[in-house]
Amino acid sequence: MNKTSAPDVWEELVTSALLGTARRTPPGVVPGSDAPTALLDAAAVETVRRRAGLRPTRAAERPQPAPQDSRPALPAAASRRLSMLLADRPGTGSSGRRGTAPDLMELLPQWLSAANAHGYAAPPHLVPALLDAARGRTDLRPAALAFAGPRATWLARLNPDWRFALRATPGGGTALPPPQDTAAVRQLWEEGLFAERVALLATIRAREAAAARELLATTWATERAEDRLMFLDSLRTGLSADDEPFLEQALADRSRNVRATAAELLSALPGSALAARMAVRAGACVAVDRTHATPTIVIEAPHECDPGMERDGVVAKAPSGRGERSWWFGQLVEAAPLSGWPDRLGGRTPEEIVALPVADDWRDELHAAWCRAAVRQRDARWARALLGVPAAPEAGGPGAVSLAERAKLLGTLGAEERAEWVAGFIATHGLSEAFQLLGVCTVPWAAPLGRAVVDALNIARDAGSYPWSFSGVMGLAERCLDPGEAGRLEGLMAVPDEREDASPGAGGYWAEAFQRLVTTLRLRGAMAEELKGEPKG
Repeated sequence: MNKTSAPDVWEELVTSALLGTARRTPPGVVPGSDAPTALLDAAAVETVRRRAGLRPTRAAERPQPAPQDSRPALPAAASRRLSMLLADRPGTGSSGRRGTAPDLMELLPQWLSAANAHGYAAPPHLVPALLDAARGRTDLRPAALAFAGPRATWLARLNPDWRFALRATPGGGTALPPPQDTAAVRQLWEEGLFAERVALLATIRAREAAAARELLATTWATERAEDRLMFLDSLRTGLSADDEPFLEQALADRSRNVRATAAELLSALPGSALAARMAVRAGACVAVDRTHATPTIVIEAPHECDPGMERDGVVAKAPSGRGERSWWFGQLVEAAPLSGWPDRLGGRTPEEIVALPVADDWRDELHAAWCRAAVRQRDARWARALLGVPAAPEAGGPGAVSLAERAKLLGTLGAEERAEWVAGFIATHGLSEAFQLLGVCTVPWAAPLGRAVVDALNIARDAGSYPWSFSGVMGLAERCLDPGEAGRLEGLMAVPDEREDASPGAGGYWAEAFQRLVTTLRLRGAMAEELKGEPKG
């Protein structure tokens, strides 16, 4: 009698299959040439026996059908293109050479942005692949989830690997009550999960700013500090003078982070009482000394951080390696309205003020604070003054202290003016310091900016160096140049005659890079046409 238990039989069969019947013959199988076939027959019988022995269980509840997506379907050609983009995987080669083929995964964000602009719905069969792509790349998530629509959150509840879609979607994909249903709104606000409450507040704030603020005020005193901070941040949308009383109350909050955020929002309102208080404090620190041959700005930084300053958002403790007085001074100037400085400094324009010399090495500190104020207050005139002309020496304007500051200042300007300034910067200083500045320019790049980038790349090629030091700019050009520029670049695809002092093989590498650029631009042009839909005959 065979006393081997059912699990042991199955394990014996599996072990024999792994080792081979020549080395191990399972029980009941005769060794020899027919043993492999007998092993498979025994495994088939054991499989049926095991399945037949399962006890029936209660069926799981069938999930609700996925919600309908009312957006128009994606054109067929664009759907095929999306399949190609999602199937592409970054190369694993170690040579460092990219070849001439476009990097499809780098084009996926742009494709998603364009598809969302058209208002298309994602093909249902591609939603899982979209979620997989977004899972691996956080930069894709906002556009990918917007394109995938309600099916993304439906699937995310069924697959733990896609749970990020629930966290990234306001309210975890939960349907929010309409703002006019005040009873349902109040109930969700008082009883809902944190993500649902954040989504509800953001939705109401976007439609009716005052109603959102009033809703927040009903539970403000009982909220946790970290929740108050998140809710307060939602007031950035539609921020106006009507929010000032609420924000003034938040200046007395128990949480330092909440107080700092309230102060930042108030300082972005030039007419607020806090802005006026900061203007008085900052104005007391800055003056024009006319006893010099040239009028000179002199600084007398505060000697202490009093309770009133702390209440208005000034952080008393300076970072390591930073002087306390300069730290306090910078915060005061940053929060003071820029509109008050012309009167304070002799009726001068922002350009004239920025051009004044500053005594005792306070120039960088003062100008850096003005840069932060211009960004916070979205003041384009002061931004222009601090940027200066793009052809200025030392790759910067009179007030910008770093490329990061210049990039932020450029963000206050219109798209056309921004592109024109960066084009002038590149024409004067080349590409070595332009990467951060290019990142804030609108896509596709305006024609003057595109020409400036290509001309600078061509100059670098003629210099005989390798293109790898410009790979970041070349990658931006592939994604940001106007696809209509492809024809103009064809002449750069040939291998140039190499100079004697050129790096060996550099011309071939440059030709390869320009071939990839042209191919990518043509592909982007085709993608744009596909998203427009099939022509109607």
